[in-house]
Amino acid sequence: MDKFFAHILVVDDDEGIRSLVKQYLNENNYLVTTAESAETASEKVKIVKFDLIILDIMMPGKNGLDFIKDHKKKLDTPIILLTAKGESSERVEGLEIGADDYLPKPFEPKELILRIKNILNKTIKTELKRIIEFESVKIDINKLLIIKNNNEFKINNTEKIILEKMINNPGKIFSREDIGILIDLDKERSIDVIITRLRKKIEIDPKNPKFLQTIRGAGYVLWIE
Repeated sequence: MDKFFAHILVVDDDEGIRSLVKQYLNENNYLVTTAESAETASEKVKIVKFDLIILDIMMPGKNGLDFIKDHKKKLDTPIILLTAKGESSERVEGLEIGADDYLPKPFEPKELILRIKNILNKTIKTELKRIIEFESVKIDINKLLIIKNNNEFKINNTEKIILEKMINNPGKIFSREDIGILIDLDKERSIDVIITRLRKKIEIDPKNPKFLQTIRGAGYVLWIE
C-alpha cells in the first residue's frame, strides 16, 4: 500500500465503467477493488477497510441507495455516487442519507480524481485529530493514553474506538445503538459499563460528569469545545 494514495472500492454493474475507472485510478496511484453489485460490495466491506467508495445508484437487485442505508452507520468510509441523467431525486436522497458527493454520467476522469482528492483531504484532516487537551485532561489516541492531573490511564481498543469517534464529532449525541455498532456489541448494559469506565479516566468527578455526559433518552455526548 505504500505506493498507493488510497484503496478505493468501485461498485457498478457496468463492466466497462468498472474497468475504465479502475484503469484510470490505477494510473493515478490508487489501489482499486471492484464489485458488480451492492451485494458483492457488502461482502467486501466486511473484510477490507476502504478509504473511499465510488458507488453507482442504479443497479439490479439492491441499488446504491440501499447499500448506503445498510452500511452508512457502520462505515466511516466516504462515498461518491455515480448518477445518470434524470436521477436528481435519487441524487438528493443519496446525499441526505449519507453520501458525500456525486458525479453524473458521463463524467471526465480528471473530475473524478479531483473529487476523490477533495474528499480524502477532508477525511485526513479529520482523522489527524487524535490528541486533544481540555482543562486538566489530555487524550492521546495514538498512545492509547489519558492523562488527568498528571496521572496516566491506559485505554483499550474498545475505548479507543469510542473516544476517537466522539473526539472527531464533538457535541454529537451517540445512542447506545450507535456505540454498539462501532464496537460490535449489542448489550446495552455492557455499553453503559464501558462509558462508566471512561468517565473514571476522563472526569474530575465521574459521578457528576462534565465532559462525557448522558443525554436522557438519547445517548452519550462528549463536550470538549
